[in-house]
Order: sequence, then C-alpha cells, then structure tokens
Amino acid sequence: MNIIGYSDRISVRAGETIRFMVSCERPVSYRADLVRVVCGDLNPAGPGYREVEIDSPINGQYEGRRQPLLCGSYAIVEGARLAEVRSLCVQAMVWPTRPRGKEQVLLSHWSGEQAAGYELVIDVSGAVALRLGDGSGRVELVSTELPIREREWCLVGASVDTEAKRVVLHQQQQIACERSTTSAVIERSVAILPATTGGPLLIAARLAGRSPDGRCLTEAHYNGKIDSPRLSGRALTAAEMIQLFQRRVPQHLRPDVVAAWDFSLEIPAQRIIDVSGNGLHGTLVNLPARAMTGYNWSASEMRWSSALQEYGAIHFHDDGVYDAGWQSDFALTVPQGMPSGSYAVHLRAGDDEDYLPFFVRCETGKPSAKLLYIAQTATYMAYANLSFTFTASAAELLANRLIVVQPWEEHLNAHPELGLSLYDDHSDGSGVCYSSRLRPILNMRPKVQTSTAGLGSMLWGYNADTHLTDWLEASGYAFDVITDEDLHAEGIEILRHYRTVMTGTHPEYYSEPMLDALKAYTERGGRLMYMGGNGFYWRIAYHPVLPGAIEVRRAEDGTRAWLARPGEYYHSFSGELGGLWRRQDRPPQRLVGTGFIAQGFDLSTGYHRTPASENPRVAFAFEGIDRDEPIGYFGLIGGGAAGLEVDIVDPRLGTPPHTLVVAHSDELPDSFLLVNEEQLINTPDVMGSTNPRIRSDLAFF
Repeated sequence: MNIIGYSDRISVRAGETIRFMVSCERPVSYRADLVRVVCGDLNPAGPGYREVEIDSPINGQYEGRRQPLLCGSYAIVEGARLAEVRSLCVQAMVWPTRPRGKEQVLLSHWSGEQAAGYELVIDVSGAVALRLGDGSGRVELVSTELPIREREWCLVGASVDTEAKRVVLHQQQQIACERSTTSAVIERSVAILPATTGGPLLIAARLAGRSPDGRCLTEAHYNGKIDSPRLSGRALTAAEMIQLFQRRVPQHLRPDVVAAWDFSLEIPAQRIIDVSGNGLHGTLVNLPARAMTGYNWSASEMRWSSALQEYGAIHFHDDGVYDAGWQSDFALTVPQGMPSGSYAVHLRAGDDEDYLPFFVRCETGKPSAKLLYIAQTATYMAYANLSFTFTASAAELLANRLIVVQPWEEHLNAHPELGLSLYDDHSDGSGVCYSSRLRPILNMRPKVQTSTAGLGSMLWGYNADTHLTDWLEASGYAFDVITDEDLHAEGIEILRHYRTVMTGTHPEYYSEPMLDALKAYTERGGRLMYMGGNGFYWRIAYHPVLPGAIEVRRAEDGTRAWLARPGEYYHSFSGELGGLWRRQDRPPQRLVGTGFIAQGFDLSTGYHRTPASENPRVAFAFEGIDRDEPIGYFGLIGGGAAGLEVDIVDPRLGTPPHTLVVAHSDELPDSFLLVNEEQLINTPDVMGSTNPRIRSDLAFF
C-alpha cells in the first residue's frame, strides 16, 4: 500500500469542514475523489461493489508526500528552571515490563546533538544506569550492572554531586526475595559533569530531534509503569529520597526540589501535575494508560477515584498511538443539501488506492426520513487495525480454519506504528485499553475483508454494515445516518424525531449515554431494529476532551482477548466500572430481547419458524413466507444467516415477557462455543451439538 490516510472527523453535517491527511510511501501524484459508498463488498455473489462518484471541489490531483507516524507514549515537560540544575537527584518508582534487550529511558534531560545533559535509564542488560554528557562530546555511563526484576516495583534513583564528582545509583526492589538479589547502591567517581541543555525533560523516552513540522522525534521508549518521578537540585541521601515519595513534598526538602510529579492528579486529563510549587507541569503524548495501581496500592480499594493516593502510576508503551499528527492535504466543507449517508474520499496513486470513510448526518431535530441508521463507529474503533488474527497463537483454533492474511494485514504487519486494536496486546504483553480513529484504520474501508479461507466475504464491521444500507437503498427506504459519537454526545435528542432506529451488524461497544439514549427512545414508543449479534456487550468510555478516543477495561468476565490487572477495572476517562454491561445489571436482553450466547467462525446455518411467528402482532414480518419455509439457508458468510456471534432470548436476563421468539436457528456446528459468562464451572457441554442453548433466536416485541 503506497497511499494511506485518515480524516479528522467521522461525522459531519452541512456547513462543517472535514480535513483529510494523506501519506505516500513513495511520493507521487495521486487523485482524490469524493464518493458515496453504497456497498463495500467485492464478492460477486452478493449485490456487488458499488460507489457513486460525487462532484466536489476536492476532486483532483495532489502531490503526495510521506508523513511519518510517531508512536510511543511519553511525557514532556518544558521550563526554564530545568536548565538551572547542576548537582541533582533524579528518582522514581518503576514497574518495568520488558527490562532487557534494549535501552529504555526513564527520565531524560538530554540533547543528542550536543551530547549534553543527563538521563536515568534501564540499560540493555536490564540494570539501572545514569548517562552524563558534558557537551564536548564526552559521555559517561554508570550502571548498577544488576538486572532489575520484571513486573515488580523498584525504587530507582541517581544522585550527582558536582563538587565531589561523585555519582550514587540506587536500585531497591520493593519485594524481597531470598534467592534473587537485585537491589544495590553503587557509588562511583566520574570524569565529567552534565552540561546544561535548554531543551525539555522527557519521561519514558528520549528526545531525538524535531521533525520539519516541529513534532518531537523520540526514541528509547520505556515499557512499564512509573510512579512519583522526582527531580532535585542537589544530591540527596537514601533517606531523603524515600521521604520525597510522599504525595506532598516534605517542607524541609522544598528548597531543593525542582519538580515532583504526582500522576494520581487529573487522571482523565492529558497532563501531569508538578506538586513542588515550581509549576513544571507536563503533557502526555500518545495516551499512556492512567488509573493504574501504584507502588503503594493496598488492594483495599478497587475504584481509583476513591483512593487516588494509591493510583499514582502511569503505564507507558513503546507502541502507543493517539493522533498520527499528519498535516492536512485538503478539506471538504459539506455543502447544503448533501444527503445524509456513508461517504469516503477515494485515493488513487497508480495501482494503489485507499478510502477515507466518513458519514454525513442531518441537523438534530430536522430529519429527512423516518428511519435513522446508527453507524457503529465505536465498534469500528475497537477493532481498528486488528492484528489478533495473525499474531494470536490460537487464531486458527478459534476460527476452525486456515487463516489467509489479507493485503491490509500484510501492510499492518510491516507498519506496526499504525497502532493496535482493543483486541491486541502491546509489545510488553499488556492489553490495549485505548483506541483512536485519528490514524489510518486499514480495516475500516470499502473492499476490505478479514482473514478467510474460501468462506465467501467473511466481512466484519464497516463492510458488513454496507450490506444493510445497500438493502435499504435497493428496497426504496429513505434513511438518515448518525454515528456512535453523535449518539454519545447528544443522547435522546438526536433520536426522538425518528419513527424507527436501526443498528449495524455488530453494535458491541456502548457507552452509558448511548445505552441510556436507546432505552429512553424505546420507552417513549420508538421502534428499534437490532440487526446483529453480540450487541451492547462491552461498556466503553469516550475521552471527555480528546476527540476520537475510546477506552475499554476488560474485567473478570466475558469473551476477552486480554484481562485487566486487579484494581484496574475502572475507566480512566470517566471513572466508571468497565467490563460487561451484563455484569452491571444492564444485559442486552433488557433492551432488545436477545443477548450473546456463542461464537464460531467457520460455518453458518438458517432458521425455522416457531408457532409464535403466527401471532397477528408479527404477521407483517412473514408476508409471502410459507409456515414451513426455511429462512436464511444461504448467505455470503459461512453459507447461512445465523453464524459468527449469535444471541438468544433469556427471561432471566430481562427479555420482556411479551416477547415473541419467531424463529430458532438449526443446530450450529461444534466450532460454536458457549461464551464464558454463561459458565460457572467447566463442563463438556460447551459445543453446538451438546448444548441446546447454543443457537440463534429471532425475537420481536
């Protein structure tokens, strides 16, 4: 893929402007055209791929350029006071997740061009070390030469006495282990002293320079947690260093402290707070994970907002991404009268192409149709750039088939800097809890398939949903479109003017305002069409300030790709408990009658009607269908209408008593397995042929 891009917005209405950012691996001229996406599936057995080109001022030729994506999370602090430091002490509590194999910076006030400054690092061997540069080209590294233990808290620090030209390194493991001594105090004479650098101080990375557009270029990113980093203007004793880990700086040390960052403050924000009184607050880059248990977590409180003093850690990752930060190449101001719907900018550079999707919506309170379709953009973001299918060891076992890697997956494999999905692990093995749309999302495109092996389209997410909107259009039903972000922001107000609201094929990720809006809509008589499976499953949070960022915390239940650590189940964005909506007493059955029961990814089946389908209340749905006529024994995915992830009714979980179960699926194959939340103890009856609950229900109420 030579050309890729993204937009700054996912939803836009008349009069608003959306910007498009494009990068070419090999700078060439490319063409951009605005299109309306009708059906995104290339499978010739289906409706066929269809897009409609729209006359627009943005259509035309553009000169391409390469725009790098700078991944890796860190904190950056600017301030003149930093340059005044001569003798010093730098310290922190750290919980490293990959301490060996490469150098990782903990705290750096360094100029690579001048070889000047100082930085506290974990060296290649995994030991704590201090690097000094005098600005003349001379550099000295002092190491404890004792590898630090993985995933355990350790006090690390270094003092520099410029008069005595002495360095003292501290490495104190917080959990004692008789047969593993990894604690040390090392004192060394040094030949050079750190020179002053006028640049910023970085936590969890090193500044390697600036890009032409002024962005920080960073390297030596740290993987793991950092709690309570401190910088002092003189060499401290070991006792003073320990005293300085208090949340409030001790009065007798205040004159010596340059900065004391407390990561337990302003957790939902993207800045770090200096409590020294010197105002050296910093900014977080690329969404490092907050609301993380600190070195002093007692396990007596699981909610971070109730024990802030124990949640003073931030987990940094070398592959974290929020905003690609690319410069805009062109922009579209949506003209008046542009119909609501699914659109994209089609990019072409020789034989390469890409699509940058977005949705046009109507003004709230001014619908153009009776039907509203909700584009499930939160779910698209959750699966954004999913690498699970070619990195997970059990992917083929789960799919029960050969995995054939698609071209977009090959490109993603070669460019991990494009970021991860909420189903992936970071490079250090920790689960990805944040996702963003402000980057190229290669699997949210027309024409894209997921990994498959001769099983038809095997669509997921965006392209599967275009089958619904294509069917509406082919059937002559007028409809408006909004996105999950719109629903989250505006709630019931954006729904109340529509007679019917329709979901996509997989509305899995829902925030509380989104769920509240649908509940209020149905309680006021609105008609809701739930068109998928595994819906309303995970609770998410949108960031209160940063656009296009969502969070999930995978707690102690559900079908999970990873598991959050104890004490880290609450969202940092909102303070809400993460996990399944079912475990928070809001199962999907209460809203739509059915909920997730099983998943399988090879074959699908069809349905047979039940006697309840003859009820006059639902007669309209079966006009022209004979009583014994099978339903859906054909299809582009697995050969049937019931497959992938299936739902059933369950009165125990809130299916309303007046619900009509109008059809059951036939027996599903043994590749369909019962979901975790349905099991209290492991038993053999977890497969399609052994458990009658493994089926799909069609429900009406």
